[in-house]
Amino acid sequence: MNGDKSVVECFNQYFSSVFTRDNLLPVSAVPMTTTEMEPICTDVFLDASIIAKAIVKLTADKAHGPDELSAKMLIETSNEIAYPLLLLFKKSLNESSVPADWKRANVTPIFKKGTRSSVENYRPVSLTSLVRKVFESIIRDSMVEYLESNQLITTSQHGFRKGRSCLTNLLEFLDKVTGYVDSGDNVDVVFLDFAKAFDKVSHRRLLLKLEAHGIDSKLINWIAEWLRNRVQRVCLRGVVSSWLEVLSGVPQGSVLGPLLFLIFINDLDNDIKNWILKFADDTKLFGKIKDSSDVQKIQDDIDKLLKWSEEWQMLFNTCKCKVMHVGKLSFQRQYFMNN
Repeated sequence: MNGDKSVVECFNQYFSSVFTRDNLLPVSAVPMTTTEMEPICTDVFLDASIIAKAIVKLTADKAHGPDELSAKMLIETSNEIAYPLLLLFKKSLNESSVPADWKRANVTPIFKKGTRSSVENYRPVSLTSLVRKVFESIIRDSMVEYLESNQLITTSQHGFRKGRSCLTNLLEFLDKVTGYVDSGDNVDVVFLDFAKAFDKVSHRRLLLKLEAHGIDSKLINWIAEWLRNRVQRVCLRGVVSSWLEVLSGVPQGSVLGPLLFLIFINDLDNDIKNWILKFADDTKLFGKIKDSSDVQKIQDDIDKLLKWSEEWQMLFNTCKCKVMHVGKLSFQRQYFMNN
């Protein structure tokens, strides 16, 4: 696509059109933790050496955000700016105040598949302040340590986690399915597709999930402010669109966003009787099939997942949800979602 004004405005209008407008309805209580005690994560430890180390981890040619502070400049001055940034980060965290520059994002459309002339076939990736990314990385590391040490992220999640990957997800899936088939059982697999998952996250509902996972006090207040009043514009080949408000979602391209999404989707497994495996939002539901009662169990799980998606305003793209039958097809199996 050419980088003219009409094109970037078209992209920005489309990317903004998918945002979730919170329906303000009450939601179910989120289970607190998986441990006997209720751990709490209230703060983030900061010092100049941690900040300097985080800065030098930046890639020198990494694209900068709207503030135009380059990675190369930050890396070359890391020791000199670490202490001033320490003061800034502490003030930001203690006062739940986020600089306006940190709430702006330059969005780059990344082609996925299909027709290149259709905006629906592009994914928005946000380029934000690199100083903000440094702070996000420190907050993320602190939250990950807390969540993993207290085993608060379900074992079904393989995305954005140390020691887990797309490969571990597939190996676990292969192990379970081949085990059933080798025992003479059939297996039905339901591949679930969330529509614009990262962009659809309701901020109010996300904060409820954070609180339920023990994220408390100044940290959750800072995240709430970090999410509030964000704006974005599309940049393409030197042409920029107007600014539009970001109503929902966690930024694709941010450091903290993927972790917040894992927390948001973490309780998807609750009360599910069959197996679930997740890689971020990519989700598989599967179980062995011996008779019609097993088919009904999978259908019951689909119904529970659909109820979860409606309550948390994270809807499935039903046209892209698929079923795969593995083993000897001894009888016809059909599943339904939204009729």
